[in-house]
Amino acid sequence: MKVAMIGAGIAGLSCARELVSSSISVDIFEKSRGPSGRMSTRRTQNGSVDHGAQYFTARDDRFIQEVQKWIQADIAAVWKPKLKVYEAGVWRDSQSQEIRYVGTPNMSSPGKHLAKDLSIQHETTISQLERKDGKWHLRCNENREITASYDFIVLAIPAPQASALTKDVDARVFDTISPAQMSACWTMMANLPNQIAADFDAAFINQEIISWICQNGSKTMRQGNIWTVHANPAWSQDHVELSKEDAQAQLVKCLKSLGFNCQGAEISMHRWRYASGGLKNSIGFLALPDIGLGLCGDWLNGGRVEGAWLSGLEMALAVKQIKR
Repeated sequence: MKVAMIGAGIAGLSCARELVSSSISVDIFEKSRGPSGRMSTRRTQNGSVDHGAQYFTARDDRFIQEVQKWIQADIAAVWKPKLKVYEAGVWRDSQSQEIRYVGTPNMSSPGKHLAKDLSIQHETTISQLERKDGKWHLRCNENREITASYDFIVLAIPAPQASALTKDVDARVFDTISPAQMSACWTMMANLPNQIAADFDAAFINQEIISWICQNGSKTMRQGNIWTVHANPAWSQDHVELSKEDAQAQLVKCLKSLGFNCQGAEISMHRWRYASGGLKNSIGFLALPDIGLGLCGDWLNGGRVEGAWLSGLEMALAVKQIKR
């Protein structure tokens, strides 16, 4: 069996590794320059900063075991931040006791670890799927031809992107994807040279444009004074088409209202068009053996990094059953 994997985020990498462990051939196609999806790190002139997923948790025994392997491999560590909550103009300490993990030395490290020795074509945007004579054929936007054909294809990409690729493929895919609601996220990375050290490492912000702020240097193996600032999903989605300059201006205004000194700030912006959300009622993954097509991703499985990894794993187990 030969499998094409569209997407090299945590779900796609989890799925691919499980398939390859059973000697199933997998080719991964990823539109970005590197793996890991939203477990990403941006290099700036002031150092590296996590600008996607800020941490992850582990509740399922299978993922707990995986995370322990990551810790042993020095690509993840427990993060014990001093957390606060801001609501209605008042700061308070967070009472959360949840165990949080981060990738080390940055959030993309687990993804890079999973991607090791896998066949990945980066900067390759799949634009069309065609099923002919029981095989899948792929076309990409870039000026190169994909000559291989595939027995099974897995879409490990956000719901809107999967919808665009499968609109003419099968009504069952549309029926699965159409209820999914995904939201954007505007992210600001701010080096604040005049900010006095805060008495917290990260904070959940309620009822404001900003929903999360984190001092990147508080995480294991990080340095510097860069803050990651996430806008809340509803505001981000409503203002998804703002220019970076306008989005930055509004986030800076909110950050100042929270008491931050933004004088002399060095700022970069990133827009995650499909950052959060998904199916209200999780299904884990979707496998259609009769046409050799599957979907996996956090949006099918409750969100979160753990949901993505488990969705990919369960998708792979389903493909292995089909092979038998």
